[in-house]
Amino acid sequence: MSNRSRTVIFQVARYVKCRGYFIKALPGNYYLRYMGTYSIGEALKDFISKSRLKAYVQAIQIEEVWEKIMGKTIAKYTEKITIQGDKLYITTFVAPLKQELLYQKDMIIQRVNEALGEKVVKEVIIN
Repeated sequence: MSNRSRTVIFQVARYVKCRGYFIKALPGNYYLRYMGTYSIGEALKDFISKSRLKAYVQAIQIEEVWEKIMGKTIAKYTEKITIQGDKLYITTFVAPLKQELLYQKDMIIQRVNEALGEKVVKEVIIN
C-alpha cells in the first residue's frame, strides 16, 4: 500500500475516499471535492495548520533548531524558549547574554522565521 492510498490519516482530518476522490467532510451534508490524492505528509501539514496544535509544533521546531540558529554558546545558556502568538520569549539568567540578545532582536526574528519557513515571530521578549 503506497503513501498516497492510506485513508487512516484522512479520516482523522475528516477526509473520506469516495469513488476515487478524496472528499473533505464539512458540517451538515455539504462536501467539498478535491481532485487527486494527498500524500500523508501533505495531509498532516493541512491538519496541523488548521488545528490548535500549530503553535506547539512551531515551539518544538524552534527548540530543535535554536543551537543551529544562534550557536552553541548562546544555546547552552538559554534556559527556556517559548512562543505565544507572534511573540518569542527567551529566558536566560546570564546578564551579558541578555544584553547581547537585546541587541540582536531583529536578527533573531529573521533567523527564526527563515528556519520555520513562514513569518511567525514578530517580536522577541528576553527575560
